[in-house]
Amino acid sequence: MIKENVKRFGLINIIEGYSYIILVFIAMPMKYLLGLPVAVKVAGMTHGILFIIFCIFLLKAAKEAQWPFMNSVIFFIASLIPFGTFLTKSKIKTYE
Repeated sequence: MIKENVKRFGLINIIEGYSYIILVFIAMPMKYLLGLPVAVKVAGMTHGILFIIFCIFLLKAAKEAQWPFMNSVIFFIASLIPFGTFLTKSKIKTYE
């Protein structure tokens, strides 16, 4: 049985992870080292929208796959750590 919300969550998990890395390691240095605050505005807004979508799909996937509450907590915390979302990729695959 294919769980569409879990697949979507897996995809947004990776996309949101990349946006966070771009924000922290590319846009912020551009702002503070090169004086280009527009980089953070664009990357920050994009990341913010993706993070909201991430949270929505986290709730939908958790409900659809009926995974334990602690898994949802782990996925959420991993999204706050650079490269954290990539560590949870294999765990999400087990619910697809």
